[in-house]
Amino acid sequence: MRVRRRRHLVNLVILALVIAVIVGYFGFYDSVWYRINKGLDLVGGMHVVLQAQPTDDTPVTEEAMVSALEIIRRRVDAMGVAEPMIYREGDRRIVVALPGVEDPEVALDMIGRTARLEFTDKDGDVLVTGANLERAQAVLDTDQRGVRRPIVQLTFDAEGRQKIADATRERVGEIMPILLDDEEVQAPVIRAAIEGGNPIIEGYESLEEAQRIAVLLNSGALPLDLEPLRPNFVSATLGEASIAQSFQAAILGFAAVVALIVLFYRVPGVWASGALALYIVLLLSVLDGINATLTLPGIAGIILSIGMAVDANVIIFERIKEEVRAGATPRAAIDSGFSAAFRTILDANVTTLIAAGVLYWLATGPVRGFAVTLSLGILVSMFTSLVVTRFALIQMAGAGLVRSGWAFFGGGRDAK
Repeated sequence: MRVRRRRHLVNLVILALVIAVIVGYFGFYDSVWYRINKGLDLVGGMHVVLQAQPTDDTPVTEEAMVSALEIIRRRVDAMGVAEPMIYREGDRRIVVALPGVEDPEVALDMIGRTARLEFTDKDGDVLVTGANLERAQAVLDTDQRGVRRPIVQLTFDAEGRQKIADATRERVGEIMPILLDDEEVQAPVIRAAIEGGNPIIEGYESLEEAQRIAVLLNSGALPLDLEPLRPNFVSATLGEASIAQSFQAAILGFAAVVALIVLFYRVPGVWASGALALYIVLLLSVLDGINATLTLPGIAGIILSIGMAVDANVIIFERIKEEVRAGATPRAAIDSGFSAAFRTILDANVTTLIAAGVLYWLATGPVRGFAVTLSLGILVSMFTSLVVTRFALIQMAGAGLVRSGWAFFGGGRDAK
């Protein structure tokens, strides 16, 4: 008997240490909260809806929309934005959300600009277009006076080089305007034929501006004109305020839940509180592991799943409470309580998972984030409620630490 009780006590101590280490390390020392990706509503950024505008020359087709989506994705990737969201909305709209963008106005110009490059003659006839462009590179060049200036070097394919060579050979002494989206950015005079076919564009105020143009040209011209609708710029300050408010609400809510659950359920409430802290850390670790992006709707899903985790404990503990009051020993009450409550908890969680699955399937954007966090939260909460809490209570009863039924909701016989 003593050996068995000693074994239960060792298991209990190991469990307490594991919970303390996991919660202490991932919750405080190397907080997973700071590693997890956060959406623009938490860290600031830009959210915009781009609508395709048809013209006589460019009708809105499925092929054109797919191409536009891919070009925007390449531009965003070149900007180095972490965890962007880019997706279709309906037949003619593209939604772009860029968290952490420091200059939303510049980012909006980058993703929505058509970037149609044209070399024309003095009469406006198009000689060469960006369709023949292979690569654009922004560099610092030194002119004849030794002044360093930002330029964009253009490299054309064989057809483009031949067109440039023919056009400049026939128009020596004339100007060759260079247009970007029908706006003249430079009108150099042709001094000699460009046999190599690799001209440059100059006149930029900074290397950063030249780099933005190079990114636009390298990503390709958009096949459609995209008009920005409902641009929403969220400042980093507002995002930090949202995080601070969420932290404050989480701490107050968690403290209130712990106080009530310990007050009503005593020893089981203590272990349920520890399992709840473990649940929060595990859920955030899972979200970090799958590289998810957390948004305010996602936090709402976590909070809702926390409520369901507490609800599961309440159902279980009320069943145990009934058994204790009926005269059962703590160990027998634990087994009966968990068995009786399992079916109810399973049914409730499965129906919620089905609803979350439908949300994920039909919705887009932040609503999907809500569905993901809710689903993962339910699965993790079932583990902490049905496995961790039960294991802890069984080990306590087996170790003989609960000699009085008072610790188990009041009343009941001594533990055996």
